[in-house]
Amino acid sequence: MTKKVLKFGGTSVGSIERILHAANLIKKEHSKGNEIIVVVSAMSGNTNELIKKSKSISEKFIKRELDLLLSTGEQISTALITGALNELGVKAKSWMSWQIPILTEGEHTNARIINMSVKKINKYLSEGGVAIIPGFQGLSSVGDITTIGRGGSDATAVAIAKIFNTDSCEIYTDVDGVYSSDPNKIPVAKKIPKISYDEMLELSSVGAKVMQSSAVQTAMMYEIPLQVKSTFTNREGTEIFNQENIDYSKAVTGVAYSKDDAKITLIGVQDKPGVAADIFEPLDKNQINVDMVIQNISPDGKTTDITFTIKRNDLKKTIETLNLNKKIKFKNLNHNDKVSKISVVGAGMVTTPGVTFKMFRALADENINILAISTSEIKISVIIDETKTLEAIKKLHSIFKLN
Repeated sequence: MTKKVLKFGGTSVGSIERILHAANLIKKEHSKGNEIIVVVSAMSGNTNELIKKSKSISEKFIKRELDLLLSTGEQISTALITGALNELGVKAKSWMSWQIPILTEGEHTNARIINMSVKKINKYLSEGGVAIIPGFQGLSSVGDITTIGRGGSDATAVAIAKIFNTDSCEIYTDVDGVYSSDPNKIPVAKKIPKISYDEMLELSSVGAKVMQSSAVQTAMMYEIPLQVKSTFTNREGTEIFNQENIDYSKAVTGVAYSKDDAKITLIGVQDKPGVAADIFEPLDKNQINVDMVIQNISPDGKTTDITFTIKRNDLKKTIETLNLNKKIKFKNLNHNDKVSKISVVGAGMVTTPGVTFKMFRALADENINILAISTSEIKISVIIDETKTLEAIKKLHSIFKLN
């Protein structure tokens, strides 16, 4: 007998027809004698619609109430999946996060799972039942419903796999695995049969939509076997595994992009110890995530220009925070919210020279200007003009022979 977590994303439960289809997949796995815990996302588009409703009331909707509102999306799909399974003759029961409970810590809209009770659900599984759990949510120490960030159902599934000590965690989505780039934009993108946690984490963090980065990080920390599969085909998916099995023969595994970034440059900042901390501490307190950071010292060594990137929807709040910051002085503030981030990722970069040169030359050949650069051991990211995004992806996909 195998204990499994099956997680179904928003597109997999996006309509009643798709919910019925997912229920049949669950029934098939259960009929093999497996113990099954199902984690579901909200029906596709539901969360965006709820956010829209909150903004129609207030642009500063109270986060405690926003969590309560947004959590209803997953609760709807949980009830529908459970009902569909019962209709198919499968013993199934839903548990809300507060009924288990799933315990979280941290801020509203960005909490993280720290523990959950296993006794009731394990007993139900041993009696032949299928447990259905909503993703994306939990319960705070004071009893408030919390959510764990967009894409948080992946994090719920991985946390359940860890805490319930399951044999595997299968992520069902609308694509049949992880691809070298977005197959909707690059038709010649190819599926990656196996990928390391490290590479998947980098791809997730720079824009790949297949899995939430925090979920991959948790899986990597606890070596939880992951598989990404399609809800709609029977083709083999992608296995995500540990670093010992990394294939270093290929320099670049995939090309990812995100189009929700903005770039800010502070010009003429006084160059002194602690100035960077004074700039970024208030941003941290306002829950503004900073990505790339580039600093250029003036020739006289007295001032510096600091460029960094943030999420586009944080731009207004970031500018307000910087202008109210009395600890720093700068001559000017420039911003650009018409940019995108393009990244190449691959474990083989560690042992393959020339990847940086090839990437920059390829973009130059297409007359694409680089506005900012960030690197790690297995990733190179650049900020470019948003209108050049597709052109850049296609060129890099070709130059690194990913077609």
